[in-house]
Amino acid sequence: MDVMRKLEILSNSAKYDASCSSSGSNRKNTKDGIGNAASSGICHSWSQDGRCISLLKILYSNKCIYDCKYCINRSSNELERTSFTPKEIVDLTINFYRRNYIEGLFLSSGVERSPDYTMENLVKIIKELRLVHKFNGYIHVKAIPGADPKLIYEAGLYADRMSVNIELPSEKSLKLLAPQKNKADILKPMSLIKHSIVESTEYKKKGFNVPKFTPGGQSTQIMVGATNESDLSVISLTEGLYNTFGLKRVYYSAYVPVMQHANLPAIQTTPPLLKEHRMYQADWLLRHYGFKANELLDDLNPNFDTDLDPKAFWALNNLDKFPVEVNNAAYETLLRVPGIGVTSALRIVKSRRLCNLSYDNLKKLGVVLKRARFFMTCSGKFYGDKSMERLTLKNYLLDHESFDKPQQISLFNLRSDLFA
Repeated sequence: MDVMRKLEILSNSAKYDASCSSSGSNRKNTKDGIGNAASSGICHSWSQDGRCISLLKILYSNKCIYDCKYCINRSSNELERTSFTPKEIVDLTINFYRRNYIEGLFLSSGVERSPDYTMENLVKIIKELRLVHKFNGYIHVKAIPGADPKLIYEAGLYADRMSVNIELPSEKSLKLLAPQKNKADILKPMSLIKHSIVESTEYKKKGFNVPKFTPGGQSTQIMVGATNESDLSVISLTEGLYNTFGLKRVYYSAYVPVMQHANLPAIQTTPPLLKEHRMYQADWLLRHYGFKANELLDDLNPNFDTDLDPKAFWALNNLDKFPVEVNNAAYETLLRVPGIGVTSALRIVKSRRLCNLSYDNLKKLGVVLKRARFFMTCSGKFYGDKSMERLTLKNYLLDHESFDKPQQISLFNLRSDLFA
């Protein structure tokens, strides 16, 4: 099989992997090298579904010993199988980079023969790129669960970012849809990567000349919609991963039906993209707004309202905490007001040192007043003009566009009895 046919097959097989962000690395070029993963050297391009397309995103092989029911590359699926040779991937990466097609490489693989065999070949590829071709562009490589820790550590010495996909949010789901995998094998390389990053950083702080270990950190991916876990269980897992393994990002992918099976949801016309979107919004609140998973959701409300973003959903479930006075509320409290983001909250804190803020000032500071006015007061005055009742507020949040726009009376819509 020629290389271009392999490229067509293996790039198509890689499209279901969402965790290919190329941010976070600052690997610079060397005198005799090519490529640059410094911040000025990576040109991000994004497809309509939000995935980075500046990288050569391929699988080393779509041959796999596992039969995960949700995966298109599962061993029982009848599809055209192939594998690159390490040299073919190296040549593709170098030639595509020189033609300005890509800014780096995202390399994953099905588990061909064994985890060790597959990981050994991934390491061979990135070592040749770095050491033989002096390639200093961005490289993201997948760590294969179950592979020898020495191979995973060696990969981290040459990759800018590594990731280990959890895929399913619970061990129960793994047993249901991927019985050949287990939670321990997945978490073990995540722990190794985390400790190696910490060790490398500490040695550098002490002045030792040691190589960087995955300077872009590590990430993972969780599939949503393939099993019936609650949103609470997913964001609780996310929170635990950030706290335990210091992940740069958790990515979410809506389950895309690839087969019919009794343990899988019924085939739908579209994947649950709104659920995926809500997970990303909740993830943002965990990372940047100081929320905890058990604040956003609880046993009484284990799932987000698909009509509302997670922050508005939390606010409606905690109306006793509102309204807040913007002229004296703490920064952390301001962040919890729908319509006030990180940037506008910082502007409020800085500006109110100089003067008492008015309602008109808030709009200039970037506050989305259509939402925020229901949850705040300004100099003691409440501008919501609505009762603080949950259902009423939800209706106005959902219909805030028409609520804010004055409607011109139409002569054609007037009832005839008005002319009597």
